Amino acid sequence: MRTVVLTSATLAVDGSFEYFKSRLGIREANQVRVPSEFDFTRQALLYLPRRVPSPKSPTFSAAAAREVIEILKRSRGRAFVLFTSYAMLRAVQQFVEMSLPYPILVQGTAPRSTLIDQFRSTPNAVLLATASFWQGVDVAGEALSCVIIDKLPFASPGDPVTAARIEAIKARGGDAFADYQVPLAILALQQGLGRLIRHRTDRGVLAILDPRLRTMGYGRRFLDSLPPAPVTHDLSAVEHFFG
Repeated sequence: MRTVVLTSATLAVDGSFEYFKSRLGIREANQVRVPSEFDFTRQALLYLPRRVPSPKSPTFSAAAAREVIEILKRSRGRAFVLFTSYAMLRAVQQFVEMSLPYPILVQGTAPRSTLIDQFRSTPNAVLLATASFWQGVDVAGEALSCVIIDKLPFASPGDPVTAARIEAIKARGGDAFADYQVPLAILALQQGLGRLIRHRTDRGVLAILDPRLRTMGYGRRFLDSLPPAPVTHDLSAVEHFFG
């Protein structure tokens, strides 16, 4: 091949393609980063709750479930709730199913394509899912008006491939967390949040329950990579957005 074109809405980290290029071994390339065609200041709202404890806290799952329930009441369902683990999905599922009147779809109960078709055709549906639904899913319109993400999607250091890459970066004298784990998680988060606004007429709320966005130094890198939507910490603003 003489020419290869790489294009995606989620290739940049920290406003740069350097992480992506380094992963592919690209030394030189013509590159351009263009603004989104979506007006996120009008079409979206980013909700970052203040009352959720650290993901390491034993009370995190219950607190996250309470937030999910309150958000879904205001969005009237119509949401993806995306988790970084099945354990967290199951923990929140039991609270949601007991507290909300909306149809609840859960990953694992049917094939992926079937769940998406059911979500599109079922008014006020809520889909609880993990990694495979963070990308490649397109639901335009009011059927999907809210995306909730439980935690920043860091790859597990216990995964053999992740562990090997971390070890290789450390052997070169690099900072595996800052140079590999954080950028990879930023791209994954962008993919998950990208499920929401798929058309110029779409509107919706993006909610991230992980308090590390505010409490940890690297949180700023995540926030700077998110769509330029207005940020709120107040559920009343979410309610007002949905009218």
